[in-house]
Amino acid sequence: MLKFLSQFGRYVLLLKKVFSRPEKSVIYYKQVMHELVYLGLNSVGIITIISFFMGAVITLQTAYNTENPIYPKYLIGLGCRDSIILEFSSTVAALILAGKVGSNIASEIGTMRVTEQIDALEIMGVNSASYLILPKIIATLVFNPFLTLISICVGVLGGYVVGTASGVITTQDYIYGIQYAFIPYYVTYSLIKTLFFAFIITSVSAFQGYYVEGGSLEVGRASTKAVVFSSVLILLFNVILTQLLLS
Repeated sequence: MLKFLSQFGRYVLLLKKVFSRPEKSVIYYKQVMHELVYLGLNSVGIITIISFFMGAVITLQTAYNTENPIYPKYLIGLGCRDSIILEFSSTVAALILAGKVGSNIASEIGTMRVTEQIDALEIMGVNSASYLILPKIIATLVFNPFLTLISICVGVLGGYVVGTASGVITTQDYIYGIQYAFIPYYVTYSLIKTLFFAFIITSVSAFQGYYVEGGSLEVGRASTKAVVFSSVLILLFNVILTQLLLS
């Protein structure tokens, strides 16, 4: 418990340094643009692939579990739509990004720590925490909602392609299902969760990398911790936000 409180205190103090006033806004702008490409744009491919197959599996599973003739076929499209919007495109995508983006952030900053690049920044009078971490947080907060929207669209498309190709549902029924009783707030709910998850992934991973002590072995361990802790916190906040936003 004492170790947890100590680590949490270091995390809070790090965030205080991160959100302090930047020295030169122009430099931060360039860093944010770089991180938007590195952390955001480069993640579009994996999110697209996973979302397509995710929508396909949800459609097939829903179809095979609603074979009773009393269930109308359009429920397959409805179930796919709501599952993707409410849970999969925000939470599952965040867990994937925790593995991809989180490990990259932790290893990048951890390597800079063990090679004393962060110490060099501090000697030059640069707020290293803000310079290295703040652009990453801004980039993920800006771009991750777009990744979620892409995931929703591709997931629904994947369900349609596989559902109609396998013959479990017709085009008319699927389209009617994804339009039936649509609640726009569900998309807002998903985007709100995405913002929290983006902050968790970036800040926790950066924290693990920033305080690495040792050599390359410790950098690897920090990357593993970043993914594990981020994933656990994502699942925890998923429960909390669902209770707060949907109750």
